[in-house]
Amino acid sequence: MIDHAHDLVSVRGATERLLTAAAKLDNASVTESSRLPGWSRGHVLAHLSRNADALVNVLRGQPMYPSAEARDADIERDAPRPLDVQLADLRDSAELFQEAGATPADWSRTVELRNGVTDSAARVPFRRWVEVELHHVDLGIGYELEDLPEEFVQREITFLAERFRGHPGVPSLVIEEDDGRRIPTGGRGDVGLVVAGRRADLLGWLAGRRDGSALTVHGGTLPSLPPL
Repeated sequence: MIDHAHDLVSVRGATERLLTAAAKLDNASVTESSRLPGWSRGHVLAHLSRNADALVNVLRGQPMYPSAEARDADIERDAPRPLDVQLADLRDSAELFQEAGATPADWSRTVELRNGVTDSAARVPFRRWVEVELHHVDLGIGYELEDLPEEFVQREITFLAERFRGHPGVPSLVIEEDDGRRIPTGGRGDVGLVVAGRRADLLGWLAGRRDGSALTVHGGTLPSLPPL
């Protein structure tokens, strides 16, 4: 069972951590490169604000974004803004998301996200939690994968493993966490690979934030994962 109310509380906490950390920046550092290729820290902050708006749309049964082009244009438009404007926008958009999440609704219903992806409404708060936590790391301001909440890391590893399960571009493999937990993923067929390591490194590889060089692979070489 997905506890959307619990996840909304987690999103609020993650957002406050990000806002507190980002408030220590200045206007110049917002224009500097983030860890995402081609994006400044301003791009990351702008994306987080517009993503909150987009997920409100999803919860209301509306298209997540008018179009891919409109999504990209909004991020480019908002990226150069000064720090105080970025933080106010992020705070306000996050609050609107919380309000949408607090509205009585059928959380078992299916909603549509980008590119035709569907999911249960109950998982939308977790998806927002993912955005806030991973993009906090992407800012490159001292918050690392190792700093992520343990519950979040475990759930995101499981979520990404489910996402790649049955994918024709990923060989059948088992992810082995450092506590011995094993999660199958990848394409159908006999498991030929075991990818093992610390949770932070496994999450980094699955989420495209690390190259997997810290992981141990049994039965072959570490495969390249398709973009998320």
